[in-house]
Formats: sequence, C-alpha cells, structure tokens
Amino acid sequence: MLEAAFWGGVGGAALLLGAAAGIWLPVSTRVIGLVMGFGTGVLFSAVAFELTEEAFSRSGTLAVVLGLLGGALTFFLGDWFLDNRGGHRRKNPEGMHPDAGPLALVLGALLDGIPESAAIGISLVGGSGIGIAVLVAVFISNVPEALSASSGMRADGISIGRIFGLWGAVTAASTVAAALGFAVLGDADPVVVATTQSFAAGAILTMLSDTMVPEAVKYAGRWVGLVTVVGFGSAFLLSALA
Repeated sequence: MLEAAFWGGVGGAALLLGAAAGIWLPVSTRVIGLVMGFGTGVLFSAVAFELTEEAFSRSGTLAVVLGLLGGALTFFLGDWFLDNRGGHRRKNPEGMHPDAGPLALVLGALLDGIPESAAIGISLVGGSGIGIAVLVAVFISNVPEALSASSGMRADGISIGRIFGLWGAVTAASTVAAALGFAVLGDADPVVVATTQSFAAGAILTMLSDTMVPEAVKYAGRWVGLVTVVGFGSAFLLSALA
C-alpha cells in the first residue's frame, strides 16, 4: 500500500511541475496544445494496453464492457455537473468562465486525476511491480494538464499560492487514490479487479475525448493528430519493452 501511495504521489507531483511551468515559463498556447496532444496519445496507449487489455486477460469481455460503460457514464455525469458551473474551461490556458469558482477547479481536477491515480495502484495488484507505462502516461499527461489550467488561473488573477495549494491538494488526493486502488483490490476477485481497471479506462477515455482533445486542437490545430500518434507510439514501445 505504501508503494502504491508513493507512485501515486510521483504521478501527481507532475501537476506541481506543470503548474510551475504554466506560471513562470513563457509557454505559448500552441505549445501547450501540442504537449496536451502528446499526453493524450500516451494515455490512450496506457488505457488500451495497460488497463483494458489487462482487464480482458483477467476476466474476459463482460467485465471489460461493464467497467468501460460504468467509468464513462460516471465521468460524463460528473463532468456535466461541473460544466454547468463553468468547469468546462478548467484546462483552458486563457482562463475559465468568469462565473466559475474555486470549487469547480478543485472538483474538476479531482474528477480528471483520480481515475488515473487509481490505475497506478491497480497496476501493482498481483505483485508484478509498478506498471511503468501507466506511471509514465499519468506523469506525462499531468504536466500539460496543470500547465494549461495554471496559465488560465493566472489569467483569471488567481494567486500563485492558491494555485499551488489546489494542485497540492490534488496531488495528495492522487496519492490516496493510488493507495486505495491497491489496498481495496489487493486480494479481490479477478472479476472485481478487471471491472475496476475497465472502469478507470472508461473514465480516462471520456476525459480525454471531452476535455483534453478539444483544448489541444483549439490551440494547436491539425498538428495535434500527429503528436498524439507520436505519444501513443512512444507509450506503446515503452509498454512492449517493459
């Protein structure tokens, strides 16, 4: 459990790195869009080969289908709730909706990050060691996410201390999510583990399609397709060689 918490914290710490870059580095919105596209490709690969394929190997088709649908629906409903409060612009480097409050930022970051962190903890189930591809995917995707959102928060006039406080809280939640992902499923039935893996995969896929890809394309245009493939291919090679 402590190992899962540690690796969850490592993945979540990328949020702090991205926040620092978004606040202090003169990064253009085009570059942010390209980095988001690369991170999207990396996560797509992790979802396909480290979560969905592994879940299918554990328990077959039914658990995968139910988990994917459950994760997608859960994220969809949570995201719909936040959209109505201005949270749909939480990854926008130019700032959020003027009516969006801190609660939308916090809940949005948690909604995006917890399934990824839980996936890190789940990858340790079975005693095979940390899923390197999952960890790298989460770390790489967290950097542009926090970079973009932090740029937007600064544009909205939110203080640096408050921004880092937000990402610090999300990093702590990510650590807990990874630990729980391992602790709850460590001795669970393979069907339960497979369904949970698929649930995380469904939530992550929905998040990518709903929030990451649109923002990336908006700011980097057609080049996003190419860098997404590069990200996917890089993560696939890492998974295959791990």
